[in-house]
Amino acid sequence: MLKIRRIQPGEVAAARQLIYRVAHEVFHDTRPLEESVAFYEARGQLRDMDELQQTYFDNDGIFLVLIDDDQIIGTGAVRKLDDEICELKRVWLLFEYHGQGLGYRMMQELLSFARAKGYKRMRLETDQGHQNRAFEFYKRLGFYEIPRYSDNEDDVAMEMPL
Repeated sequence: MLKIRRIQPGEVAAARQLIYRVAHEVFHDTRPLEESVAFYEARGQLRDMDELQQTYFDNDGIFLVLIDDDQIIGTGAVRKLDDEICELKRVWLLFEYHGQGLGYRMMQELLSFARAKGYKRMRLETDQGHQNRAFEFYKRLGFYEIPRYSDNEDDVAMEMPL
């Protein structure tokens, strides 16, 4: 049975592995998955997940997982940028679950959370070249492009009013 819920402390490693697995495919990484994970871990790619409690939960945010029969098949998170703006982070879904409306369900949970917290706008960054499906999905939800707000030069910044 599919359900979306708050991540549990013992599930962080599995969530990281899912993100790396999906990113490996999205970015067409030619290295073996284990080598790719080691490379990105050394660069601190998912550093925000090292301190999940501080980065998300203690910072007016949330980190959710999508579960199918006790297996994590998707992730999604929101973290505070300032009192009025939150950031969408770590939205990943195994490819075999695409096209079933699960990404939309995750987004509705995250948007509801952000609205309940009183945020006025949600921002995100995505790689339009490699993640064009995600970019188009966000546009359909109401996100629009804005000037970059971080040093991620390869990413497009987007925002939507809540």
